[in-house]
Amino acid sequence: MNIGYARISTTDQSPALQLDALDAAKCEKIFEETASGVRKDRPELTKALDFMRKGDTLVVWKLDRLARSLSQLIETIEMFDERGMHFRSLTEEINTKTAGGKLVFHMMGALAQFERDHIRERTMAGLVAARKDGRVGGRRKTLTEDDIKLAETMIRSGDYTVAGVAAHFSVARGTLYNAGISRELQDATRSRTRKDN
Repeated sequence: MNIGYARISTTDQSPALQLDALDAAKCEKIFEETASGVRKDRPELTKALDFMRKGDTLVVWKLDRLARSLSQLIETIEMFDERGMHFRSLTEEINTKTAGGKLVFHMMGALAQFERDHIRERTMAGLVAARKDGRVGGRRKTLTEDDIKLAETMIRSGDYTVAGVAAHFSVARGTLYNAGISRELQDATRSRTRKDN
């Protein structure tokens, strides 16, 4: 059985073109949805998949109606395969029921894996090059060592609270603590604040 799935992104779009194509493809039941392609929780798609049985084919007008990324598409089609179901995209003429359609799909999967591996290799090469130049990954420190010394001096003076020093450097108090402002200094500030009150 052919099961149709039509999706539009916003309410002001019309699904008429998709519905006509799915009717022409002899879909016995069509599930229609208004939702962004990046959303994983698509109720009508879930209903379509729950409705489908082994041997059924999910038919879409274009690939991007089912998924917005290659990895998402491959993940979905692999799930179809595991459940003994098929997939057909009318515009791209992909049909996993046929040998040619399966070949195209596997080529897409291989290209997606190649892309992931290539990104991983480039990332690793970049990290190695950065380490050779003495750079380490992660966020840059917001405060320099001179800033930290000045911050401690300001707190010791008794004229500034930790919150006041943080405001002076335009950072959160947590940044001062993470930068190594000692607990003794923090405690001293608190006790001074209590005495002043």
